[in-house]
Amino acid sequence: MSDEIVFYTNPMSRGRIIRWMLEEVGRPYRTVVLDWATNANKSPEYLAVNPMGKVPAIVHGDTVVTECAAICAYLADVFPETKLAPPHGSRLRGPYYRWLFFGAGPIEQAVAFGALQIDVPEERRAMVGFGSMADVLNTLEGALEGREYLVGDSFTAADLYIGAHLSWGMDFGTIEKRPVYEAYVARLMARPAEKRASEIDDGLIAAAQAQPA
Repeated sequence: MSDEIVFYTNPMSRGRIIRWMLEEVGRPYRTVVLDWATNANKSPEYLAVNPMGKVPAIVHGDTVVTECAAICAYLADVFPETKLAPPHGSRLRGPYYRWLFFGAGPIEQAVAFGALQIDVPEERRAMVGFGSMADVLNTLEGALEGREYLVGDSFTAADLYIGAHLSWGMDFGTIEKRPVYEAYVARLMARPAEKRASEIDDGLIAAAQAQPA
């Protein structure tokens, strides 16, 4: 069975999160860039990988994984030598999963509702998983206060995923800038793997923009 990792992405997408994760893992991978202009993400070939027609996705041998949090968790587990997740059996797996899926759940939902200018009335907040943006931001701020990382004393895939969301959100104004967030993101963005990943994706964007119309 092939052990090749094939990475489906577009540099102007959440695929940037997985590019960073792959660079942290440090294993060879092949990138397939799907062009929005040609609807390559809706081609029969790609829909066979992800029927949602969304990126990112990875194919590792005969294993298909979609959804950013799931891809991060999978890669951390398949390559345990990277120490991007607490060891199996460790109680630190609890907070690791908690924050990884806090990013995939409450943060994603709160940002999406905010971007769509959907205001959830206070009496109906129990109906949505994130409650309110204030609840989400205050909870995350409390978790990061006085800490370098979210889980234990080392960087994990949960930091990568949450940090990517905070960085993007603060840059685009969908997440309020707070000193704790800014200091946390600055530490994470200084990682060599993140710098490599950003350089690759920024280069792909520049190359696409240089193409004649």
